[in-house]
Amino acid sequence: MKEALQCVHEMSSTQLLFLFVQTGLESTLERSTIARERMGLLLQQLIKAGTLPKQQYYNGVQEILEVAEDMAIDIPHIWLYLAELISPMLHEGGIPMGELFREISKPLIPLGQAGVLLVQILNLLCKEISHKKAGAMWREGGLRWGDFLPEDVDVNKFVTEKKVEFTLGVESEDGQKEELSSEELSKQIQRLIQDQADDQRLFDWIEANLDEQQMSSNMLVRALMTCICQSAIIYENPNKVDAAKIKKRAKVLQKYLSDDKKELQALYALQALMVELEQPANLLRMFFDSLYDEDVIKEEAFYKWESSKDPAEQQGKGVALKSVTAFFTWLREAEDEDESDNS
Repeated sequence: MKEALQCVHEMSSTQLLFLFVQTGLESTLERSTIARERMGLLLQQLIKAGTLPKQQYYNGVQEILEVAEDMAIDIPHIWLYLAELISPMLHEGGIPMGELFREISKPLIPLGQAGVLLVQILNLLCKEISHKKAGAMWREGGLRWGDFLPEDVDVNKFVTEKKVEFTLGVESEDGQKEELSSEELSKQIQRLIQDQADDQRLFDWIEANLDEQQMSSNMLVRALMTCICQSAIIYENPNKVDAAKIKKRAKVLQKYLSDDKKELQALYALQALMVELEQPANLLRMFFDSLYDEDVIKEEAFYKWESSKDPAEQQGKGVALKSVTAFFTWLREAEDEDESDNS
């Protein structure tokens, strides 16, 4: 690496360094991952040392990017290969993400391929640093997916499908994350669940888009509970609960239902969902069984819901209570048996 840096440093014509960049990229494009990463790192070190002017780097990269779409016919993984060549530039001392992404996207935006390359670079970056840090770099650069994608592409759908939700944190002018409405929050969580996102993707999205206050809010608890329970309903006659789906998302619910007050809010959300569905027979009882079995809702929260007189939560409460009479009978009998065994 030192010898290569010295050789480039001794080149007499700085104005022709773009040819060195272009040739270096072309010569390693179809070689090994290690070769591409080393070439990318060499270019990053040249930028860091001040030997390679940024504009010469951009000019050399642009020569490749302008024909990349045509090259994809013969090199199916070209966007990954280009990402391996470019991503080292994000290392300390290279080029800030905001500037780099805007420049390399210029020839690709008209072709509708900018988003494809940026996703590949972000995926590689997240193998080296956390999703949270990568998301912070994206936001610090003032980047927006809408600037890189064709107008007819749904940004939220694209981000979800490409699993880069960590970039979606929206910052307001004072640096605070803008609060999502209850409807928008539910919509985003529902989209992730429908996409069968794993728990970590859900956590990443929540962490990227909500501040600490919002992450501990009743609104988040209600949105999660509603979306997860809704996804677990088997719409047959009669409706049933897919207990496996509750089990699959138990860790998510347990993480945010951090105390009995949050558990009570979750039960209110479930009650509201039953009202929305016009109180399907026995469905609430099946949910109660699953939530209890998976240790998502504990006895104390169930009893608090049963005795709650909160005027804001009375819609459908009477019908809901009647539908789970047997559940509470069973719960009390189980408690009595435990007390008898311990006496």
